[in-house]
Amino acid sequence: MKGLYCRLNDSEEVKFVIQETDAPATIGNHQVKVQVKSCALSPVDVRIFNDLKLQRDTAPVGREIVGTVCQVGPKVTFFRPDDEVVGILPLDTEISGLCSTVLFHEQLLVPKPEKVSWVSAAGAVRDGLRAYTALHTLAHMAVGQTLLVLDGASPFGVLSIQLAHYHGVKVLATAHSPDDQKFLEQLRPSVARVIGVWDAKVDMVESCLEETGGLGVDIVIDAGVKLYDERPESHQQQPLPHKHDIITLLGVGGHWVTMEDNLQLDPPDAHSLFLKAASLSFLNDEVWIASTARQGRYLHILRDVMEKLSTGTFRPLLEDPVPLYEATVSMEMVQKRQVRKRVVVQL
Repeated sequence: MKGLYCRLNDSEEVKFVIQETDAPATIGNHQVKVQVKSCALSPVDVRIFNDLKLQRDTAPVGREIVGTVCQVGPKVTFFRPDDEVVGILPLDTEISGLCSTVLFHEQLLVPKPEKVSWVSAAGAVRDGLRAYTALHTLAHMAVGQTLLVLDGASPFGVLSIQLAHYHGVKVLATAHSPDDQKFLEQLRPSVARVIGVWDAKVDMVESCLEETGGLGVDIVIDAGVKLYDERPESHQQQPLPHKHDIITLLGVGGHWVTMEDNLQLDPPDAHSLFLKAASLSFLNDEVWIASTARQGRYLHILRDVMEKLSTGTFRPLLEDPVPLYEATVSMEMVQKRQVRKRVVVQL
């Protein structure tokens, strides 16, 4: 069967290829064989494979899986053949999610509600997990707080906005283009303020302080930050805020959740956070399956994401699904941030 894999060439450029792979001949006691119906494509962070000593010639691509159970191991108790399930393949998996069948440990899967489509489930499971991690686990979101979502029109940003609205949080969001701004202004429930950072005349800090009466926001979720003033703006794929801007607009006791894995805080930055009694958290949703102690909470989040999809609380931002033969081109576009997210369907 065919699957999508990435490999690094000598110039450290990520290259994606479709290649044949062999399915495991045997199924483990607690494993579930899933016939894949759809698989979402998200950008691949190659560095994390090196950080975790998972160096291989190729790494499988496509880990957000939805499908039907076709076989279960002798000790599996949670699932039966023909059950519809959804899950995220672990980082150390050796098989691509775009293969026709994949093996999962039964404790990494949750049922897919009947009302939820294959495409919606695959497209929302990872971003939903990330939104829960940012807002509940890291920021301890509460009713009446104010949240700033940077790049609110991204798939992750949209689900974060919807989750915050569900819990009674006032939401501000930045838009990276006129189209993004129009999309966010039409969201329902509505965003309290859309800040068009694509316009050089718009000051994000001033807008946030104005909207909060000068008090600052309670939670900030970034989509990357600019660390140095001297970094050429032409190299940016999207307008990023400076770390000083985020610290400035953060309120007393606020939470800054960052996706910048190389964030560097100078002593004045740390002192400003200290004066505000503010906290800084790093958003890495891969850690959920790093310890079995958090496995129950992880599965609870996945179930709740599916439940909110079923009830319409979550309405993911998705493009039209693509067939397997377009997966390579689609993945290259996703990796270069030319498109937000793609879902591949098995025809």
